Amino acid sequence: MLPTIKPDASAMNAQVETPAMHDLVADLIADITYTVATGEKLVNETFGPGNILRQNTGTYEQRPMRIRDARPMRGELSLDVQGFTLVDQKSAMKNFLDIEELKCVYYPEMERFVQAMSGAKRVVLFDHTLRSGDEAERNEKLLREPILAAHNDYTEWSGPNRVRELLPDEADDLLKRRFAIIQVWRAIDNPIVRNPLSIADARSVDMKDLIIAERRFPHRIGQTYRAAYNAAHQWYWFPRMTRDEALVFKVYDSDADGRARFVPHTSFEDPATPADAPPRHSIEIRTIAFF
Repeated sequence: MLPTIKPDASAMNAQVETPAMHDLVADLIADITYTVATGEKLVNETFGPGNILRQNTGTYEQRPMRIRDARPMRGELSLDVQGFTLVDQKSAMKNFLDIEELKCVYYPEMERFVQAMSGAKRVVLFDHTLRSGDEAERNEKLLREPILAAHNDYTEWSGPNRVRELLPDEADDLLKRRFAIIQVWRAIDNPIVRNPLSIADARSVDMKDLIIAERRFPHRIGQTYRAAYNAAHQWYWFPRMTRDEALVFKVYDSDADGRARFVPHTSFEDPATPADAPPRHSIEIRTIAFF
């Protein structure tokens, strides 16, 4: 099973001071949870009300890794080189927990944003996930938990298969040209302090580090990659991300021409997290960008 997160529930409404906070943090050493390649079949299953419950097979190990502060290199990052970048992006959303507002405001907003970021001719937003680091809140509001295990959301097979599932009438034509699955991750209220997201430079990840896991939903089956340990991995984070910042990263690219294609990522426990830090509240959206 994945490691569980047990934040201080009494800190749910705590506010985090933000002035000059980005100047106060730097690189750190923290555990990254990897999957051990034992040969067993790996399954990630989502079930229950709102599909918020998970169970997983597999063997995990934690490895201390250097996680570099990527803020100083923001201007050097790109989707096609490292596979991720951070952008100042103030959303018009008032309440990220309002599903109707998400679909009416955030979905079209993010489709335009990803199109501008990627240069794609067309972008289709097909999914979002809201997460909370507080178990009681997850159960009450049907939110999912932060994932403490290095993974990539799509594989060589499941990337094209998602196009076939979502756009069956157009898939044959669309799959003849380049497309990419691009995700956008952000805080939805307080700056992220507890269980921040770490992301790997795609250039440091070898295909042999990626292990296929079956992804089971109530009505369909997909695939993800779990990451096995490799000392060459280069991990990054953006300390204390705010609501007005968007972490954009690519989890699939159909072109295998040397550009970034798969970008493993994971939540992690920052050893310097204050005891009274509020639980993480975040949203990620998933889009398909067609070129």
